[in-house]
Amino acid sequence: MEELYKEGRVRAIGVCNFTVEHLEALKKTAKIMPMINQVEYHPGINQDELIKYCKQENIILEAYCPLGNGQILENEILRKIARAKNKSTAQICLRWEIQKGFVVIPKTTKKERLIENSDIFDFELTNDEMKQIDEIPYCGGLNINPDEFVEFG
Repeated sequence: MEELYKEGRVRAIGVCNFTVEHLEALKKTAKIMPMINQVEYHPGINQDELIKYCKQENIILEAYCPLGNGQILENEILRKIARAKNKSTAQICLRWEIQKGFVVIPKTTKKERLIENSDIFDFELTNDEMKQIDEIPYCGGLNINPDEFVEFG
C-alpha cells in the first residue's frame, strides 16, 4: 500500500479495527502511517483512548455501524434528546459522531432513511447532550474484538 500511495495510485492508506496497540506496532515498521482507521463507533461503545491517540497521530476515524445495527435506537436518553430536537434517534446518533470528529457512513437501503441520515447539519448537540450520550452504557452493536479472530465458512 505504501508503494501504491507513493506512486499516486491510491490517495490514502486505511486500516480497520486497529487499536492503539495495533497502531503502535505498525508504527515500528511503517514508512507511511494509515490516514484512516475504520472502527465500530456509536453510543455505548467507548473508544476514548483510541480517539485521543488517532487525533494525536492525525489519523481520521471512520465509524462503521454508527447506529449499532439499529439496537441503540430504542435508548431512552437518545429518544429524549431526539424529541427535544425534533429529530430522529438515528439523526442524534449521527450528529453526535460528527461532532466527535468521525467520518460517518450509515448503511441503509431505503431512500427515506438516506435523506433523513443526511439531514443532520441544521442543528448541534449541546455539551450537556454530548456528555449524556457519552455516558450511555453498552446497548447494542457488533462489539468486535479485533484480537479474537473467528474463521467463517
